[in-house]
Amino acid sequence: MKYLKEKHGQPLRTIEVLSLAEEEGSRFPYTFWGSKNFFNLAKKSDVETIEDADGIKFEDAMHESGFDYRKTDHVRDDIKAFVEVHIEQGKVLEAENKAIGVVTGIVGQKRYTINLKGEANHAGTTPMSLRRDTVVAYSEIVTDLTKRAREIGEPLVLTFGHVTPVPNTVNVVPGEITFSIDCRHIDQQLLNNFAKEIEDKVKAVAETNNMTYDINLWMDEAPSLMDKEIIKIIEQAAKANVGDSYKLMPSGAGHDAQIFADFVPTAMLFVPSIGGISHNTNEETKIEDLVKGIEVLKDVLFELAYKE
Repeated sequence: MKYLKEKHGQPLRTIEVLSLAEEEGSRFPYTFWGSKNFFNLAKKSDVETIEDADGIKFEDAMHESGFDYRKTDHVRDDIKAFVEVHIEQGKVLEAENKAIGVVTGIVGQKRYTINLKGEANHAGTTPMSLRRDTVVAYSEIVTDLTKRAREIGEPLVLTFGHVTPVPNTVNVVPGEITFSIDCRHIDQQLLNNFAKEIEDKVKAVAETNNMTYDINLWMDEAPSLMDKEIIKIIEQAAKANVGDSYKLMPSGAGHDAQIFADFVPTAMLFVPSIGGISHNTNEETKIEDLVKGIEVLKDVLFELAYKE
């Protein structure tokens, strides 16, 4: 910002720098609080009763930080463009030796909680042929769906992240299991198609193994495509600063940009992550890569704010 002002003077359009709260929902069970408030999407009722892991209420933490709820409903309708810069949070740029990622869109996500109920019984006296073992059923679901996801190929991803067998002890056949499924794709129809395969597989395995099932789709976020014109501007800036060392790519993680994209021409650019590590104290990006990202951003902001 200082460089642009010193070199080019006053821009034709105002440039705002944003620091947005609770994109991740990492402290409180609520995502995109900051960006949703730009467009009247966040509701007081969504957060007035939620707490963090230490029992601190969202409201109390907000007030302690010097903030409060909006006094009036207001949708920002004066924004020409929103540009977000982020670390990739993945290994693709590093593996392909690229300095800049030009984001084409943010993947859609579907998240499930699945519950299977069979029968808990003695591990020594229950023959294999008479068992209704939910861990075995879970294993079949994981194996078959993972194989299918690999057949479909990138950018589809599938994750079984949380598993709770019951009673979860060494000498009892587990009669119940609850587990999560997270699947993501940049194409809505392909994501929908695979979600149907997930649900069909759970039902088929449960019925074959004489089990009851519950399928709870608790997150269903559509993909967000970035603005084609701003993508071109970022591409041009990348070529000017890093030559061919850039890549057009989807974002596999969620970002505030997906909230803005429904209301404002929006785009993103990535810089590499060392080892693809993020959400970890070892998360790091090389200084020279950060500098390249800032140089590209500088040129993008010049095109958006200083040009007619």
